[in-house]
Amino acid sequence: MIRLTELRLPLGHDRETLEKAIVERLGIAPDALEGFGVFRRGHDARRRGRIMLVYTLDCRVRDADAVLAAHAGDRNVAPTPDTRYRFCIEDGPQIASRPDYSRPVVIGAGPCGFMAALVLAQMGLRPIILERGKVVRERTVDTFALWRKSILDPESNVQFGEGGAGTFSDGKLYSRVSDPRHYGRKVLEEFVRAGAPEEILYLSHPHVGTFRLVSMVEHIRAEIEALGGEYRFGAHVDELLVEQGADGARQVVGVRLGDGEVIAAGHVILAIGHSARDTFASLHASGVEMQAKPFSIGVRIEHPQSVIDVARYGTRTPDPALGAADYSLSYQASNGRSVYSFCMCPGGTVVAATSEEGQVVTNGMSQYSRAERNANAGIVVGVSPEVDYPGGPLAGIAFQRHWERQAFLAGGGRYFAPAQTVGDFLAGRPSTALGAVTPSYRPGVTPTDLATCLPDFVVTALREALPSFDRKLDGFSMNDAVMTGVETRTSSPLRIPRGADGQSVNTRGLYPAGEGAGYAGGILSAGIDGIRVAEAVALSLAGRPVDGLVRKGMMQASEAR
Repeated sequence: MIRLTELRLPLGHDRETLEKAIVERLGIAPDALEGFGVFRRGHDARRRGRIMLVYTLDCRVRDADAVLAAHAGDRNVAPTPDTRYRFCIEDGPQIASRPDYSRPVVIGAGPCGFMAALVLAQMGLRPIILERGKVVRERTVDTFALWRKSILDPESNVQFGEGGAGTFSDGKLYSRVSDPRHYGRKVLEEFVRAGAPEEILYLSHPHVGTFRLVSMVEHIRAEIEALGGEYRFGAHVDELLVEQGADGARQVVGVRLGDGEVIAAGHVILAIGHSARDTFASLHASGVEMQAKPFSIGVRIEHPQSVIDVARYGTRTPDPALGAADYSLSYQASNGRSVYSFCMCPGGTVVAATSEEGQVVTNGMSQYSRAERNANAGIVVGVSPEVDYPGGPLAGIAFQRHWERQAFLAGGGRYFAPAQTVGDFLAGRPSTALGAVTPSYRPGVTPTDLATCLPDFVVTALREALPSFDRKLDGFSMNDAVMTGVETRTSSPLRIPRGADGQSVNTRGLYPAGEGAGYAGGILSAGIDGIRVAEAVALSLAGRPVDGLVRKGMMQASEAR
């Protein structure tokens, strides 16, 4: 097979045109093309009047070696790489049958946790998954209770429960992490097996939407259980049990749950997400090394989706191959702060995403259709521990809590969110009413002054960035666009450092993973990291070292979604 990249064709072309373009690009006779498949399809919308589809194709051709030789040195013509996933051990069932075998424990059932558990189960290692929240259907009922009735369940909400925070999101399935072993392909293939549309395997920016994610995580749970894994819901981990080994090193020996039950384990994967603040505090108290890290804070901004479609594509009715338009924006403010768009949700809604009482947090969500009236995105400003929250690993959490509480107060209580039009925000005056853009946040919004629930430097940077974004995307700073506060959970405010073998640098047997540990930033990268850590655990159980590629992956820093 030959992989052909960067093949560009206009919108609306047919299959015959695509076949002809492949033949011409490879310089082969029409009958030498025996078949092809689309590995990736994106689009280039930099010229609104001439939007192009951009293909990566895997082509089966006669005498492939001769074709490759004819294109030697052409970086867009190369052999198709082998993306099949291979398990790092083959003797998992034998390992798990040993009399002294201790089942690995996975804390958290979000994308990182369930992918780690799935791979461990597929290798025959029968993991135990501990999730503080509820099964995804019950969790959905609790989440809607906040959105519709202002009733918050601190253990079952947008942040906590089966599927993790990504379940109530746009379901974005792309990532910028280095992935030489094609773990991302493994994640996507498992998602398709669980019910995701096959297009996620080839679209350059795939998404699945909340409702599809709900059924997908149920299917993945069923497979894990069929393979011998065990789920425990409502299982809040209160304490990590650690003993000192003969060599003086700290070693995990198990976990204690909120009801007092102790589960013995020598291998614990920590996949708790970025909002498990009480668990972070417990780990810190038990001596697990952690570090404060940068994150971002800001607001959600909403425009009519048609405004974004026209600005990006030049039409209110985009071609079906394009779908609702998205955007990615960044700006460096004169006060030294970076401002950027985050987790953009075309045709979506702004959602209440707090997990603690008396606080307001926003996030964005879309269904698969992306057919809602508004587009929304986080517009956030970078913050750092050195400047903004010195004081130790947990100081970033205190910083988040302060501004979330201020947003709750500015919203007037009952989990209403503070909101302001862009026109009023730029003019420095409180909003007393909203305009043509109807905010989608539920249970509701209160027009006010967002400057009361954001740091001064964030307000300054946002007021400078919005006109710049308008020059890049016409209509972005329209007067009636709505800003809703606050967006604080962009990424984990701390990192739990791990070594090249995947284990905590000061606690053997503890495997920090995913967003909460600072090693991922979205559904796909979290799933990838879950696979990496599952392999590290499997190799440890088998008494084998991790190899160079796994070691390199363990040390990757987190990414923003």
